[in-house]
Amino acid sequence: MEVMLLRERYKVVRILWSQPDYALAEAVDIQDRERPTLLLNLYEGELLYRYGGICSAISQADCPQFRGMFLEGGTLAVVFEDCRGEKIDCVFHRGDRWGWRDRLEFAQLVLHQALVMERLPPEVSCAAMLSDNLMVDVPERRVRVRYMLRPTEDLNPRELALLAGDQVRKILVRQLRAGDAETGFLDRLERGSFRSIVPLYAAWREALPNIQAEREAYEKKHFMGKAMALLKHWMKRRKRGDGA
Repeated sequence: MEVMLLRERYKVVRILWSQPDYALAEAVDIQDRERPTLLLNLYEGELLYRYGGICSAISQADCPQFRGMFLEGGTLAVVFEDCRGEKIDCVFHRGDRWGWRDRLEFAQLVLHQALVMERLPPEVSCAAMLSDNLMVDVPERRVRVRYMLRPTEDLNPRELALLAGDQVRKILVRQLRAGDAETGFLDRLERGSFRSIVPLYAAWREALPNIQAEREAYEKKHFMGKAMALLKHWMKRRKRGDGA
């Protein structure tokens, strides 16, 4: 099989995604084999000019995984380091058995990751926050992103807040034992109340101590106390029209 070598440096291992005028390739840097696997976003046609402009605004200070961009014939290559982890949907899903402390920890990691991408172009940050690109490294207790920048329509900063909110809602699934602070925060996420990731993160940091306190208080209750707390919370949600 013919080996594809770009710039006499990047050896393409496999094509991960392909569509008209765009492909994502996994590659290695043969001049620096100590580096992790690389992702090459390859654009042609009109996408070359569009994503050339978008990605020229990326700095390595704002995105340490960014390795630069170059032209190869009629193709623009935008290069990022790959990352380890499992897709978030493989870690947090219906029927998973994570405890509330773990859920709060990973929700914090997701929102912090979204916050540090706030300065990136929305076409970059929003793509990275999609489920296929949001990676959870459970052993290291870290959340990382994979920069597969598939072509999208024009985006704005609010989209990052909406996507981050959707990911957090997968982690903080609604539970009867959750208190008012957690339920109220999830309500705001469902309504799409935040215009950007900055106020979303600020609201999370404000709510977090109360969420933790309510969870700890519930844990300390005896059996009947827990049953009464669940009943009270269920009735409150029914009154608001949230359902059981």
